[in-house]
Amino acid sequence: MINPTIEIEDTTSGTSGPLKEPPTLNIDDSGIYNDDGYNEMQGEDFATITDAIRNLKTDVEPKDVFKITGDNDDANALNPNLLSLYTDEAGIISVHSLLAQLKRNGIRPFSDPRLETMMNKLSLDPAGLTIPSEIGVKKFLPKAEFLVACESANEILNQSLSSNLIIPDFRAFCGEIKKLYKDLQNFCGGLNAQYIPQLARVNPNFWSISVCTVDGQRFSIGDCDIPFCIQSCSKALNYAINVAEHGPDYVHKYLGKEPSGIGFNQIALDKNGVPHNPMINPGAISCCSVIKTGESLADRFDYIIDNYKKMAGNEFIGFSNATFLSEKSVADRNFAIAYFLQEANVFPEGTNLKENLDLYFQLCSVEATSDSAAVICATLANGGVCPTTKEVCVTADAVRNTLSLMYSCGMYDYSGEWSFEVGLPAKSGVAGSIFIVIPDVMGICVWSPPLDELGNSYRGIEFAKRLVNRFAFHQFDIIQGNQQKLDPRRIQKSESKEIQILNLISAANNNDMVLLTKYFEIGVDFNLCDYDNRTPLHLAVAAGHLTVVKFLIEKAKVNVNPVDRLNTTPLDEAVILDNAEMVKYLKKKGGKMGQELVVAASMQY
Repeated sequence: MINPTIEIEDTTSGTSGPLKEPPTLNIDDSGIYNDDGYNEMQGEDFATITDAIRNLKTDVEPKDVFKITGDNDDANALNPNLLSLYTDEAGIISVHSLLAQLKRNGIRPFSDPRLETMMNKLSLDPAGLTIPSEIGVKKFLPKAEFLVACESANEILNQSLSSNLIIPDFRAFCGEIKKLYKDLQNFCGGLNAQYIPQLARVNPNFWSISVCTVDGQRFSIGDCDIPFCIQSCSKALNYAINVAEHGPDYVHKYLGKEPSGIGFNQIALDKNGVPHNPMINPGAISCCSVIKTGESLADRFDYIIDNYKKMAGNEFIGFSNATFLSEKSVADRNFAIAYFLQEANVFPEGTNLKENLDLYFQLCSVEATSDSAAVICATLANGGVCPTTKEVCVTADAVRNTLSLMYSCGMYDYSGEWSFEVGLPAKSGVAGSIFIVIPDVMGICVWSPPLDELGNSYRGIEFAKRLVNRFAFHQFDIIQGNQQKLDPRRIQKSESKEIQILNLISAANNNDMVLLTKYFEIGVDFNLCDYDNRTPLHLAVAAGHLTVVKFLIEKAKVNVNPVDRLNTTPLDEAVILDNAEMVKYLKKKGGKMGQELVVAASMQY
């Protein structure tokens, strides 16, 4: 985990110590796993603060990284405790180290709209950020200037730097997703959709997974920047937009809410004389007829696209005219459905059947990438509020209705099995994408073009099964809990003391500054000890983690001389391990040997 004070080995000279320049962070802004990207880096690669600050003033002692630099009564101000992790005693901020921590937590500083103003002020270019990487921003900044620069981003900085995010250990979570991705790379089966020529020609080896949490944490792996047509995934979005504008009562005059029990393109109505639900072709065609009825086709299309873009945080949304023309050329079945609906008086008055079908085909031909689609899914997971822009895109009631129908009807004829096995709202499309929503947690988009016999992504279905087998994400895993599954969600202060002790001991032993910082922020007692009376300080000293030791003593204000069952103090541990630097530091902070404490205690009697 992050360790801001580890010295970096200067591989050019073969020696350890301060570098002339802090190591270049080999990180792009995508949050994408690759052999060179930040998710592959070890904690030491992020640990540039001390070495960077030392180079500012070579005639002073190394900085006290955990010195609290002052209090601020403004509730919206940047937490001084957090900022002190990146500030030297002269008040200089290591900007690059702070950005590295944001990235580690899944926040993309160079593309996240919440950080745009701050990044422009941190840019080396007076006109604003023109190079979207560390190269384009200042390495160091006086604290006063940094506070002005980041004023608009205090909320997200406080949240991210303290790991107070829905997924606190985002890197570990991404490691699990990466493993699933690699395990499924050779999981082959199915065929691309054959009835639309453009889809049939797509490379069947494309495979990507993208994640966006409700806090805007991002991760993508694979072919995540290649556009694909969202196809039937548009049905869920169109329904949400319609309900947000017109309300459910009006929308459901033209379509139902029940699973159909028949094929997605069957010509049939429910007992009320309307299509069964908006997730199958008859219901989706009817749903399109409700969108800005009476306005021009161009204006209706622009209206929906604008809403898609808002839900995607203004990230990539495109359009494939070739797919639109291809789909329209093989649309006999959909024309038959539309004429059947018109004959049954399902459409609103004034509906132009051919234009409505054009709109339906156009919306199926809208393009996204798995990376941008994950933001759409996260917007639904976040109650209609885009996590990265904070814009209200659709109402919470519309999202509730949409997720309910995605859960029961979103996966074609596999919907019941999906609800049972996976237990999450989702919508699939015949281009190979699946939009998955984990309410109040995250959105996930998977894309793999080959389909199973029911029209769902062959790989995507298997990914979802393995996801809920690994994580407690099934909607009903919450009942009595599931101890066999991981739950990566944020730490709750209501954790039992026993769990807190185990986590603290583990974090101190493993140099896990992310978890330690999180526990500090929620006020956990760092003097807790295990059954042998060993404290986090004992474990940090025994493991040789000086940064953790400094954090515990200077920031968490722990007892410097706790005694375990064998009357061993942290200083005893350092002496036994012959760690001269640790011994020197502990003695400076008042550390005593266990025998000294025994003698001192006996002299009091």
